Amino acid sequence: MKREIGLIGGVAFISGTMIGSGIFMSPQFVLAYTGSPGASLLIWALSGVVAMFAALSYTELGTVIPESGGEFIYILRIYGSCPAFFAAITFILVVKPFSIAAVSISIAKYATAPFYSGCDPPQLMVKCVAAVAILTVAIVNILNVRLAVRIQVVFLMAKVLTLTLIVIGGIVALTQNNGVIVRNLNVDDAFKGTQYSFSTMGMAFYQGLWSYSGWYNLNYVIEELKQPQVRPEKRWDFTSKSR
Repeated sequence: MKREIGLIGGVAFISGTMIGSGIFMSPQFVLAYTGSPGASLLIWALSGVVAMFAALSYTELGTVIPESGGEFIYILRIYGSCPAFFAAITFILVVKPFSIAAVSISIAKYATAPFYSGCDPPQLMVKCVAAVAILTVAIVNILNVRLAVRIQVVFLMAKVLTLTLIVIGGIVALTQNNGVIVRNLNVDDAFKGTQYSFSTMGMAFYQGLWSYSGWYNLNYVIEELKQPQVRPEKRWDFTSKSR
């Protein structure tokens, strides 16, 4: 495959997929499940640490096995063809379709909301817009990888700018109400109303991980990177010996 993805494209590929619909939708669910701002911040911090360690593990795997395919190629090289086949079927028929459908429907809801002020957009319209979004992304990636990377960079900048505006707006709102800051700095008030059940905390943690998801996507296109830094002493042939 042509090596069209450089350093900036690779960073944009990971960051652009991580900063997606989840970060705009999950905060309300995390806060609802935890029941308090303090507990929700702990869930976000824990989710970030787990995602960071997982991303570092995938970085190591990408240098040891510099082949495209992500989880499929790792299971194939380590455990063999039979587990890899079932993993591929699971990803193709269940994991990826549901994930793409959830993201595309989220995009469609945000895109159609301005045209239906005061009410929810019709489900048929949302599904049609979601289908168009999926087809558009698929066609762009099929036609030209370089074009897809450039679009990814542009959308990454737009997402970062949007999040920056949201953060600045939140800081301004807090500075205008000193009482909120004082209450949140108080540990008892910050954790007041926390729901300590395993089910609610588990759902909150799941929502946090969903927002951080995307750190693994670059490993699907390792062979399209221009200069992947592969350490020869760390490469491994699972059919013979370590080199």
